[in-house]
Amino acid sequence: MEIITLLKDKVAEVIKELYAAEVNDKMIQFQKTRKEFEGDFTLVVFPFLKIAKKGPEQAAQAIGEELEKNVDEISNFNVVKGFLNLKLTDAYWVDFLNAISKQEKFGIVAPETSGKTIMVEYSSPNTNKPLHLGHIRNNLLGYSVAEILKANGHKVLKVNLVNDRGIHICKSMLAWQKWGSNETPESTGLKGDKLVGNYYVRFDQEYKKEIAALMASGKTEDEAKDQANLIQEAREMLRNWEAGDIEVNELWATMNRWVYKGFDVTYKAMGVDFDKIYYESETYKLGKAIVLDGLEKGILIQKEDGSIWADLTADGLDHKILLRSDGTSVYMTQDIGTAHQRFSEFNLHHHTYVVGNEQNYHFQVLKLVLKKLGHDWSDNINHLSYGMVELPEGKMKSREGTVVDADDLIEEMVLTAKETSLELGKLEDMSDADASNVFNMIGLGALKYFILKVDPKKTMMFNPQESIDFNGNTGPFIQYTHARIKSVLRKAENAGFTVEGDVTNAIMLSKKEQDLTKLIFDFPETIAEAGRNHSPAVVANYIYDLAKEYNQFYHDHSVVKEENADKRAFRIQISKKVADTIKLGAMLLGMEVPERM
Repeated sequence: MEIITLLKDKVAEVIKELYAAEVNDKMIQFQKTRKEFEGDFTLVVFPFLKIAKKGPEQAAQAIGEELEKNVDEISNFNVVKGFLNLKLTDAYWVDFLNAISKQEKFGIVAPETSGKTIMVEYSSPNTNKPLHLGHIRNNLLGYSVAEILKANGHKVLKVNLVNDRGIHICKSMLAWQKWGSNETPESTGLKGDKLVGNYYVRFDQEYKKEIAALMASGKTEDEAKDQANLIQEAREMLRNWEAGDIEVNELWATMNRWVYKGFDVTYKAMGVDFDKIYYESETYKLGKAIVLDGLEKGILIQKEDGSIWADLTADGLDHKILLRSDGTSVYMTQDIGTAHQRFSEFNLHHHTYVVGNEQNYHFQVLKLVLKKLGHDWSDNINHLSYGMVELPEGKMKSREGTVVDADDLIEEMVLTAKETSLELGKLEDMSDADASNVFNMIGLGALKYFILKVDPKKTMMFNPQESIDFNGNTGPFIQYTHARIKSVLRKAENAGFTVEGDVTNAIMLSKKEQDLTKLIFDFPETIAEAGRNHSPAVVANYIYDLAKEYNQFYHDHSVVKEENADKRAFRIQISKKVADTIKLGAMLLGMEVPERM
């Protein structure tokens, strides 16, 4: 944005010359010119009216005349009320393209130059079921946000907190004990996470039968849920686990190993990774110690049954349990311990939790409790609250076995990509191995783009068929555009035209050429905005706009067949930079873009 700095300096000089007044940087406000008006950047003139002692149009006209006269980069201007629209010269935009053509990662800030360390926690699965569609949104969001923050120059730590303890884990363990007949992933041919998930569903099925029987005998629903033998046994198993019972802990370790092996397969297929994995079973004890210390200091309260609570009524909330009466911990307990461990270990400047919006209250309480316990760094905790993923059939329910399995969905996406590509006659000249690789790129690209193009805060409807469309706002459209540009560049090279070297700035640019160059100019600010808002959707929709703009340019302009050598050189150069920018933007979303399609 060096041009903005230059323009601000020139505006300050003009104001001083015209009105003998000094203005500070905050008074000089530039924004992109709105599409319905001619111009590139717009100066807001209203802050200068008292100094100028003129109406907005007159002040804007006077400032515009001086800028046009004294700034070589300005070709002309126009005034709309109190707004001065400045249009830059074609030479400026050609020089800009020449300058960035030598930058392989234009828009990406050098690694770890901000001086800030940021942790991003995502995935956070329970070890009682396989990953599903909701987890896919979580993982893709977390991974992309981390990559975007890296691109803004921060040191980023990607972490996963595995919820490997608690009553839900005991439900799967108990069901396996009762009905498993010593099944293993090897004996069944199932991934470990799927096998364990089947027993979580089985527990729920049998539990519901017990509830129905108890209600038939005169119990209320709440009484039946509390008194059913299965839930009582699961609670006893949790108490035994926390007490260190050897048999229970061995079964817990075995079943968790099955699940972790299954998770690793899914993570690899999804293309996400982590710098460190935390386990709730290892962090909850620190949380318990911090809670007990808070009780001793009088910050927390203990009720008659022995349970420990935070009284948040003075803050407009309620009482929040931190330790149950039997001494077992809750999610909040381990989150207190984990947060304390991480800020101490890494001296974090910021910590982002990628967790669904049903946990908004949880993180509001977490920050408040940590603050009351004396940890001011709690102000640096951010909850990236995202909406749920819904299907045309309705919401998913894990315990009822109605979820969309992540592995099945990925496999379906790749298969659909293959069928669609073959139907359209694409990839016919590729080897089977190369075609298979591209099918995988397209399938995963379609999935990732469709999910990430939606603002994280919004609930979204996922439609697999709609996501794999080579036209419209989709991943395959963007991937195809990249492959098309690469084909153009290969043709240029085969014709003996260079795709490197500076282009003369004496050429005149068409409207489409100007618009495409200006869109590339916006890439660094797009990455910065995505980082500020923790929103991959900003990048996703930008690369779609860029791909769409290029296709319109390509429709209206010859590239390799352009007879004017200078124009041809510019068009080859702009094509290359569009391809580079699409690839970088896609990379921040975890997407790959093929060289051929």
